Amino acid sequence: MHRILRPALATVGLFTLTLGLILPLGFTGLAGVLLPRQAGGSLVSVAGRVVGSTLIGQDFTADRYFHPRPSATTEPDPGTPGATRPRPYNGAASGASNLAPSSADLLTAVRGRIAEAGPGPVPADAATASASGLDPHISPANALRQAARVAAARGLRLDQVMSLVQAHTNGRELGILGEPTVNVLRLNLALDSIL
Repeated sequence: MHRILRPALATVGLFTLTLGLILPLGFTGLAGVLLPRQAGGSLVSVAGRVVGSTLIGQDFTADRYFHPRPSATTEPDPGTPGATRPRPYNGAASGASNLAPSSADLLTAVRGRIAEAGPGPVPADAATASASGLDPHISPANALRQAARVAAARGLRLDQVMSLVQAHTNGRELGILGEPTVNVLRLNLALDSIL
């Protein structure tokens, strides 16, 4: 029995050490050397103070800021054991609502977001949450749709705000992958820098 068990335990120990410790630490060290900003969380600092990350959305709600894509993240509800309540951009609970396209709750939420957005076509990312619930980007169409509200709240000309949106629009990856996006944090920081 020991003759069979000893090699099995040694193999498990070797693989645990190699795949669970040495390999992850090696990749972490390599990433820290080759891509230090990304490995550090792509943090954004203003005047020496970290204000966010370009990889994780934040819950901007004031009219003077561009609003991010809706978030479906939640937190435990202290009033009801085992239940949750909405908490937008909760990094500790990243995840989608997991509601099916046929869900009445999802349909109600999307209709509410469309009604809140006002008349006219509403970009899909203004009415639906992302899979992570922490998406830091919105579409240029979503940003341009919010430009008039932001300009009015800040006392800026609409063309100034639209120019900022254009300047902060990122194209497709490698010119062909994905869709153009606008990083909400970077755009809002650019707004704060002018007024």
